[in-house]
Amino acid sequence: MIYTVTFSPTLDYVVSVDGFRTGIINRTTSEQVYPGGKGVNVSIALKNFGFENTALGFTAGFTGAEIKRLLHGIGVQNNFINVEKGMSRINMKIVSDTETAINGQGPQITSEDIGILYARLRCLVDGDYLVLAGHIPDFLPPDMYEQVLQFLRGRNLNVVVDAEKQLLTGTLKYHPWLIKPNRDELGDIFGVKIEGREEALPYARRLQEMGARNVLVSMGGDGAVLLAEDGTVYSSDALKGVVVSTVGAGDSMVAGFIAGYLRSSGDYETAFKQGMCAGAASSFSLVIPDARQVERMMRTSRFEIDVDHI
Repeated sequence: MIYTVTFSPTLDYVVSVDGFRTGIINRTTSEQVYPGGKGVNVSIALKNFGFENTALGFTAGFTGAEIKRLLHGIGVQNNFINVEKGMSRINMKIVSDTETAINGQGPQITSEDIGILYARLRCLVDGDYLVLAGHIPDFLPPDMYEQVLQFLRGRNLNVVVDAEKQLLTGTLKYHPWLIKPNRDELGDIFGVKIEGREEALPYARRLQEMGARNVLVSMGGDGAVLLAEDGTVYSSDALKGVVVSTVGAGDSMVAGFIAGYLRSSGDYETAFKQGMCAGAASSFSLVIPDARQVERMMRTSRFEIDVDHI
């Protein structure tokens, strides 16, 4: 079974505005509302790819109820914990000449709420996949993901971590199966600016030396690079297309990688290719892609994967 954990799910309010400017009244040309948050996005994409999974996390208020209602409507199972104070976030995404985001705060999560999450994680068994993705509220400890994995120690889980700085690096001693920093997040960890894929590779290798089994680095318009646990490097330019919104693209890449890996019985090149196509398909639209879009892109896209055995 696959489980995702999103500490602060959202309602993503995505609007398109021609020539957005501050200080004036802007009129939208389109408006859409989706359930969101990085782990939730992974759950939606996995469901679209035909993989049942359960979304875990914390919701509150009328926005939390709407997140659950929308997920139920698209067939994504959830076992969210309803907390008492505050409300689930509304994140506004403004798509115009550039992309602008205004993110909400989210509800107050107590130690008792965390205890309920741990109780729900007790059902995980050897071989399960656990995705820890995204931001956590500022009032929670910065080693929250590390604490989750400490609670689950001793189980043979395939853990995926998509997070920033200490939230990511603190999990490495538990040898996560996959981590997916983007270029900026990778640079922030080591205090450097990373330009191309060749520059990313030494830092991906350092994360692997620190404990990660597989390191997938998304590079935006410069493609992506995967350092697999057997030392093989997979690298590719970005797929060609018109970028509409980058919201959820990295999450779709994670889901595509997991789906490709499972469907191919553990072939990393297939997983990498499906992850690339899923991320690209997401960036070329305003919604999380479905399986047909990604499969079509895998059949028709002209891009080469460089494979290097080191």
